[in-house]
Amino acid sequence: MSATPADNCDILVIGGGVNGTGIARDAAGRGLKVVLCEQDDLASHTSSSSTKLIHGGLRYLEEFHFSLVRKALREREVLLSAAPHLMRPLRFVMPHDAHLRPAWMIRAGLFLYDHLAARAHLAASSAIDLRTHIAGEPLKDGYGRGFVYSDGWVDDSRLVVLNALDAQARGATILTRARCERLTVDGGGWLAVVRERDAGRQVRARVVVNATGPWVSDFAARSLPVRAARQVRLVKGSHITVPRLFDHRFAYIFQNQDRRIVFAIPYEHEFTLLGTTDIDYQGDPAAVRIDDAEIAYLCALSNRYFKQQIAPADVVWSYSGVRPLLKDESNDPMSVTRDYALELDREPAPILSVFGGKITTYRKLSEDAVTLLAGILGTRAPAWSERARLPGGDLPEGSFAVFLRACERNYPWLPGPLRRRYAHAYGTRIARVIGSATSLAGLGAQVLPQLYERELEYLCREEFALTVEDILWRRSKLGLHLMKADLSPLARWLDTHAAARAAEARPRGAG
Repeated sequence: MSATPADNCDILVIGGGVNGTGIARDAAGRGLKVVLCEQDDLASHTSSSSTKLIHGGLRYLEEFHFSLVRKALREREVLLSAAPHLMRPLRFVMPHDAHLRPAWMIRAGLFLYDHLAARAHLAASSAIDLRTHIAGEPLKDGYGRGFVYSDGWVDDSRLVVLNALDAQARGATILTRARCERLTVDGGGWLAVVRERDAGRQVRARVVVNATGPWVSDFAARSLPVRAARQVRLVKGSHITVPRLFDHRFAYIFQNQDRRIVFAIPYEHEFTLLGTTDIDYQGDPAAVRIDDAEIAYLCALSNRYFKQQIAPADVVWSYSGVRPLLKDESNDPMSVTRDYALELDREPAPILSVFGGKITTYRKLSEDAVTLLAGILGTRAPAWSERARLPGGDLPEGSFAVFLRACERNYPWLPGPLRRRYAHAYGTRIARVIGSATSLAGLGAQVLPQLYERELEYLCREEFALTVEDILWRRSKLGLHLMKADLSPLARWLDTHAAARAAEARPRGAG
């Protein structure tokens, strides 16, 4: 591997999930020189395997994690303002089962949930009669009483991409498919050897941030002479997607006899997303897969509540992720705290390891991390991200509905479903996708259904996309709608595009 001269930076962030990209964004916004390296694509692992919720964690109240819930509820409001195209309010219905939790307990929990933090975007909770409410129609007879409350929904992998885009716009260097293979002490800082796809580079950093998620403990053990004070507990969470079980806009939160809860969420218009499980995991986080018992568990819980019964054969798609939860004394994986801890080791050189966390609190975690490093790096720049928009999030009046009407006026030739998908995915960056096109033909060839060349060019040029999976599953969820389609036209387009870009980058006269 031939190495280029070392790149010098203030912070080297290792890990391209939501915490790593959030820290890179915050640090770059404070004027620090940042390099981020991710061994795979952005959000390849845990950060694309969530339940897609921005929430306080209603069930954490039962574990008395009040400070975590308050922090998450505050962040829920911040995030809903930061990217209203990507994140939106969602109303959840909880059918009451008196055998599991008494009604007074649920009412008390929802009262706390409503009042632990201020709400600007979300409606308060209330009791409902499922015999007359639209959300009662898909449920089995016998569920007459229910409760409804508010949380938020997010496209988790796109949230990571937006943080990386904003970090880059503020001066950070974002390296994907770039594995940090070795860290050595270099004076008072670190020298990292980073292997990219076809070359290598060295990065000299004053501070390293270990944001490797499920690999955080392993990476710390390889990089530090002493064992880290904290460890993570790996917990597998799995989800299944089935043809939609209901037509309305509400989601459900279901209780089970084992005290776990499972969400049923309207997903991609045609589907229902069911999850999640909580199982201790010991294997390679990169190889995590759902097992038959988890599928059966989710199907059984769905069948307990919904009239429409499902079986494993109805599962269209499934995914699993490994949550790196902060290790505590809990025996039950469901009870392990979702809070985070930041561990700063100053010897042999400054390295900050991120333990635990949840997607809802990633921005606050990032802010705390950079504030903790500010003294070492000699910066007095204040925290800034709480009121900042993410790329594409500067919608008129902060309203997606207003923005969508503007898109209808500006792009009347776009088919409605495509216009809505573009608006949700890209927000005000939609103009960068469409470019100068004034008709559907101007978007270039349709490489796959609903996927045109202009969007592909944008994703490869600006959003770090390289592969079929990057585009169909992390930059979009088009893969869910193309499960039986021939994907080879997209693979060929990407190969041709990569070859053309390589030729453009090659010095004149080179063979």
